[in-house]
Amino acid sequence: MTAPAAAVQAVHASARHEFSKDAAPQIELLAGLGVAGDAHSGATVKHRSRVARNPHQPNLRQVHLMHAELFDELALQGFAVSPGQLGENITTRGLALLDLPEGTTLHLGSDAVVRLTGLRNPCHQIDRFQRGLMQAVLDRDADGQLVRKAGVMAVVLASGLVRAGDAIRVELPPGPHDPLRPV
Repeated sequence: MTAPAAAVQAVHASARHEFSKDAAPQIELLAGLGVAGDAHSGATVKHRSRVARNPHQPNLRQVHLMHAELFDELALQGFAVSPGQLGENITTRGLALLDLPEGTTLHLGSDAVVRLTGLRNPCHQIDRFQRGLMQAVLDRDADGQLVRKAGVMAVVLASGLVRAGDAIRVELPPGPHDPLRPV
């Protein structure tokens, strides 16, 4: 049996600083900025906690990607979570996002290109969404190290439209590879 091809399952955006994002038929990625019309779009940080610390730091969190397989895992634990509800812009399927190294380039559809900058560090808002969800998106590896499963963050290298069903092509950076760390 062959592995499923990596693809975009759903896309989301929200002009408001809210936890969940609205489903959309397509989103437009803008080079150096993020998702057009999204509250987190911009060359400098837009996440409120980061703005409070230093509003001039670069925005390494322009696009949030999450693997749909996480929703499958959460469902087995009794959580009802669907794409966009955890704040991601792009929901993927068939791609082990968390295993990719820092600097990986993802080609989304025909034109859009993003570069992975790090892991999303889940915050207390997840438990406000559904009690116990924060613990469910955290784990420990065989060495006891914390594993964050709430998706990855990226910056936009090339503009383009992204839609559900678009293929995802992965381009690894030159080695040696560094694992993704929280950004």
